[in-house]
Amino acid sequence: MKLQLKKIGNSTGLILPKELLARLNLEQGDEVIVSEGPEGFSVTRSSDEAMEKGLEIARKAMKTYRNALKELAK
Repeated sequence: MKLQLKKIGNSTGLILPKELLARLNLEQGDEVIVSEGPEGFSVTRSSDEAMEKGLEIARKAMKTYRNALKELAK
């Protein structure tokens, strides 16, 4: 599917057709995460639960490797 970027006020936006929104299980007002991987970009629904779990893992790792991270920061 080929989409075109559009000027929206002072910004640039990407208009997603309703068929694509349905396939992504998204609706107007949802937040998404755009990530880049070896195969290109992916768009997924933002999840506060997933974000919180990721932050918890990061906090534990930072606490465990605190000294190593300090050394790397120098």
